[in-house]
Amino acid sequence: MSTTQTAVAEAAQSYPLTELNREPKVEDPEQSSEQQLPESEAIDREPATPFLKLIVAGYSFFCAGVSDGTLGPLIPYILSSFHIGTGEIAIIYATTFAGWLLAAVTNPILTAQLTLGQLLFIGAILQLVSQALRPWSPLAVFCVSFLFQSLGMAYQDAHSNTFVSNLRNVPHRWLSFIHACYALGTFIGPLIATAIANSSNSLAIDGWKRVYFVLIGVSVLNVVGVMVAFRDSLYKRLHAGKEARGKKRNRLAFVTMAKLLKSKRLRLLSLFYFFELGATFTAGGWVVEFLTTVRGGKLSNVGYIPTGFYGGLLAGRLLLPEPTFRFGEKIMILFYSATCAALQLVFWLQPSIIGSAIALSFIGFFSGPFFATGMSVASKLFPRESQPAALGFIFVLAQAGGAIFPSITGLIATSAGVAVLQPIVLALFVVGGVIWWLVPNVPSRDE
Repeated sequence: MSTTQTAVAEAAQSYPLTELNREPKVEDPEQSSEQQLPESEAIDREPATPFLKLIVAGYSFFCAGVSDGTLGPLIPYILSSFHIGTGEIAIIYATTFAGWLLAAVTNPILTAQLTLGQLLFIGAILQLVSQALRPWSPLAVFCVSFLFQSLGMAYQDAHSNTFVSNLRNVPHRWLSFIHACYALGTFIGPLIATAIANSSNSLAIDGWKRVYFVLIGVSVLNVVGVMVAFRDSLYKRLHAGKEARGKKRNRLAFVTMAKLLKSKRLRLLSLFYFFELGATFTAGGWVVEFLTTVRGGKLSNVGYIPTGFYGGLLAGRLLLPEPTFRFGEKIMILFYSATCAALQLVFWLQPSIIGSAIALSFIGFFSGPFFATGMSVASKLFPRESQPAALGFIFVLAQAGGAIFPSITGLIATSAGVAVLQPIVLALFVVGGVIWWLVPNVPSRDE
């Protein structure tokens, strides 16, 4: 969700996200005579294109995508297995939102204390734990596991995002790469989930629960990848110093974050992501339930339709970033938002399941560039020393939108029916487009 995750350069020897978070240059109202730590030159030592780290960063997004992509097709099975309704399934999205919210609060402290490798490792471990709980857990633990998953995705994907955005060599293309990896995961996820869930039961466990054995394996590889690619900072201390210095770094991290929260551009970018990701996650997460309940589709067939949406998302993230960059990020995202709103009307107003599937695929295609383009714009609107905090906050709030709006949809659907999906998604696309129109133009910068 993951629609995720979201979301930095590393280490004692490479370049840590946290080293980008140099001691803030803002005046500290309680600054003592203690000397500030020198700025790191690690960014200059990082290769222009650190391929192994980029592959692992992309794989972390792939893991988040696979996990998010499996949820939509599994919702009908979860409802049946736990004997709950659409209102109760909203608990899953609520705990996911809680995880992203917890990440927003704890991320400044962890960023001030840990290296990039350590942050990514914690994120990968939390995601592994969440997947390992699901095959045999009762409903309460099953729901809580999504808190661990979103918390882990917040740490790993947000900092991977910042790491890539600070590369010297065409960062907008590499951002497109890692977000395309997420889309690839969401494309594969429904295929895996539907195929396994429809298979005959074995191992004395429901078919849909066996999907999580695959996700456990995917998560184990994620942990191993971080340990190998980011080993240069995994076992290092970010700062050597007394406990008092650690407390001071925590306080200054929050001072910096408080100053950033007063920034209009940060609020606008965060809200753009909040609504646009809310729209795509709601559309992809509830489409199977909508098509089976409202359109009368057969579960074994419509379970594959989210694959079309996520396939479009993958194609959009591969094919549209370069023209978006060349023709202007501001105008192109406005065009994509308007197109998605129009396609959502098509999905809503015509009754054909095939027509709905085609419209949904094109919604995925035109929403594809949203995330990478927004992160590229954010990297130009904020100075480098502020980017870890700014981009991390934007990413976390984006994923929070991807959790809270599907949750709200489920709660409303309890009384009004799943048909409320369509006007909600349409409204989210429209609001997101309006907010993007208010985002300041980015300064020109050679890539």
